[in-house]
Amino acid sequence: MKLSTITEIEDLRRIAKRKLPRMFYDYVDSGSWTQTTYRNNETDFDKIKLRQRVMVNMEGRSLGTTMLGTPVNMPVAIAPTGFTGMMWADGEIHAARAAEKFGVPFSLSTMSICSIEDVAAHTTAPFWFQLYVMRDKEFMANLIRRAQAANCSALILTADLQVLGQRHKDIKNGLSAPPKPTIANMLNLMTKPEWCFNMLGTKRRTFGNIVGHAKDVEDLSSLSAWTAEQFDPALSWDDVARIRDLWGGKLIIKGIMEPEDAILAAKVGADALIVSNHGGRQLDGAPSSIAALSDIVQAVRAEKSNIEVWLDSGIRSGQDVLKAIAMGASGTMIGRAFLYGLGAFGEDGVRRSLELIYNECDISMAFCGHTDINEVNQDILVKGTFEHLKSAPPFVTPINW
Repeated sequence: MKLSTITEIEDLRRIAKRKLPRMFYDYVDSGSWTQTTYRNNETDFDKIKLRQRVMVNMEGRSLGTTMLGTPVNMPVAIAPTGFTGMMWADGEIHAARAAEKFGVPFSLSTMSICSIEDVAAHTTAPFWFQLYVMRDKEFMANLIRRAQAANCSALILTADLQVLGQRHKDIKNGLSAPPKPTIANMLNLMTKPEWCFNMLGTKRRTFGNIVGHAKDVEDLSSLSAWTAEQFDPALSWDDVARIRDLWGGKLIIKGIMEPEDAILAAKVGADALIVSNHGGRQLDGAPSSIAALSDIVQAVRAEKSNIEVWLDSGIRSGQDVLKAIAMGASGTMIGRAFLYGLGAFGEDGVRRSLELIYNECDISMAFCGHTDINEVNQDILVKGTFEHLKSAPPFVTPINW
């Protein structure tokens, strides 16, 4: 299929499913446990309906806004995702390049295949680095120093992975980077010639931010045991304050799903928070991100906080972006939507995913009677289709800080 005939993110998903090894496609396209939250992230967006307006001048439209004070061509950033370089050889580099050319931010995961230094060497725009809090504090501090040296412009602290969610497909597939040479894996790889050929052309096939940098992790044999032990279940808001001071720059906290935690994120000095349930890959049975958004927006506004509120999880179209902005988000992040494009066509696929989201958001905004994304609000939503996604009045448990 030619890129010009790709008309929706779903097209990219189907192609990626055909091209990717099963374990990596399943890693992208699955949630934890029963996958209820994973599914609701999308279906709750579908329930929200838009009001069509007519006889409105639709000329001069703009999706341009800012995220953390930086101009962006639309209120969308590429989310930090693990194993990105297993979707396409050197995947993080290709995705970062596509984001830079399109004028949106790129975020690099701690669990990336390409290292911080790899991405910095192949891009010119500053990118964001996402940090998992590890038990090895020196390794974590060194990650922060490496991000500073690479001129990363913001640090994303992921708050919802103190313990790993029960991800059934990953367990059954024996997810690893690179794939373990089992009979099942080898048979599956034989059906993915393009992926195999691309991977033969790179040496980046494991976690570049960890191997050779973490203590006692010099090769693949020691990596698995290290990662299984390293996520820190004792992470607290005091740790966040120390990380903020060590970093010294813009701080984003990802994984906020309750107003109480949003207020704490603001009080600890975060510049932005991301309403996110980790794409439905952590607590199954949690609300969708779009369902959690409105209460969090109201809570931080009631506190008169300047913290920016963004949304992640479930966005598959430009209409989803528009609905999130209408519900109070000032920015959004996409994960699966760009990974499908990367797995299907590499850098060109990421670019196409961004084009699709931009066009869908732009045209839908026009039909709703707006020409400036910064002026969009709940007036574009059909009453009765979104009120159930918020509480009225908002209730926030008092917090002793």
